[in-house]
Amino acid sequence: MSDRFDPAGFHGSPFEAGRIAMNDGAEVGGDAPGHQSETVVARGAGGPACTRWRVLALCEIANFQSLRRHLGRPRADTLIHDLADRMSGLEPGVRSVTAGRSLIELGYEADSPVGARALVERLAASFARSVDLDGERHLIQLVWGIAVAPFGDDDEVRLTEGAEAALEQARTDAGIVSIDLSQSHAAFDGAALVRELPRAIAAGQLFLQYQPKVNVRREAVTGAEALVRWHHPVRGLILPGEFINAAEDGGEIVGLTLWTLRQVIADQQVMLAHGHDMPVFINISGVLLADEAFVEEACRIVSESGAKIGFEITETAVIRHLQRFAAIGIPLAIDDYGAGLSSLAYLKQLPATELKIDKMFVMQLTSSNRDPLIVRSTIDLAHALEMEVTAEGVETPAALALLSVMGCDMVQGYLISRPIALDAFVRYLDEEGFKSVATLRPSFGRTENFWRKSG
Repeated sequence: MSDRFDPAGFHGSPFEAGRIAMNDGAEVGGDAPGHQSETVVARGAGGPACTRWRVLALCEIANFQSLRRHLGRPRADTLIHDLADRMSGLEPGVRSVTAGRSLIELGYEADSPVGARALVERLAASFARSVDLDGERHLIQLVWGIAVAPFGDDDEVRLTEGAEAALEQARTDAGIVSIDLSQSHAAFDGAALVRELPRAIAAGQLFLQYQPKVNVRREAVTGAEALVRWHHPVRGLILPGEFINAAEDGGEIVGLTLWTLRQVIADQQVMLAHGHDMPVFINISGVLLADEAFVEEACRIVSESGAKIGFEITETAVIRHLQRFAAIGIPLAIDDYGAGLSSLAYLKQLPATELKIDKMFVMQLTSSNRDPLIVRSTIDLAHALEMEVTAEGVETPAALALLSVMGCDMVQGYLISRPIALDAFVRYLDEEGFKSVATLRPSFGRTENFWRKSG
């Protein structure tokens, strides 16, 4: 397992005898009964032979807002650390870390996908009854998203995205949802998804979530990224990587991107009506850059709307083509480095104003010797090219502090907020955003030497 689950970075209080006690009683601040559902997505039956499985489980306090009203902000903000410590005590083999004020990541190993789920079910049962919090009874409602992958599948990003997708569905099901990533490709027929996508757009099955981008020096939310989701009526929540890749391959990426663009513009008007005027970025596939009709239409839509829209350009389609060559044993060499597409001269000519560091580097920032060097050099290079730098996947105060020392301009990730629906995002900006960012100030004050020692 990755070192990112190392619990050494906890700074919360343990569950103390008499302060938090599990027993029956009427809850205070609970929004609904603590029923745990039995949803399972693509369970491991029929999967590849495997003796051990890697597991990432995300646990979220579903009624956090209600609990905070009853407990007060200072006590509510320590609750997640108490829960993480309690879970580690109940299951010593679990490596846990708090990834936000209401979210815990649990990393562990299991003999099977069924065994991975069984551990979560045991933890869920431990929190199914009301608890005593400082003399008052409260029900802590938890929802769980689990992703499992066989050892040998070392794609940390895919495991994280699987757990995030499972958690998203768990919020609807109010319980436990698990995804077996060894079955995910077999579970979704790309051609079928392409055929269904236009109907899904028309039927309102697609929706957007927004993740805030925080300016490190200003300690304020100054933008957001829009992320498209698909809640299929039969298959449940489909991983973005599944249907976006299918849309690229099947020629539906234009329709998907134009729908996203129009929806973001409409949502931005809602934000503006609440007094929040900030740029919103959407992802643009690299395959669309050569589509003159798309470029013309996108420019027309943005120009006529007057909205503050940004494009994040990806080259996933190009990368996949190269990976197909490598998969069948064709050696690849980069020709004319320093003169062609990969050259710094080409990068210098790009009219981009921002460079985003992928979360695969950020998530290992404080547990790897190589990734900090890559991130620091990337930040310096971007600044030399007069670009701002945004780091994705910021989940710990230590990572935030190190990025601040390195000179990173903006951050986004679960430490700030998970991707949330428009109404929740507006509430976050109205009530939570700037206050929650302010609580991170101690992290900004650490010196570079401190983080070198602690990392």
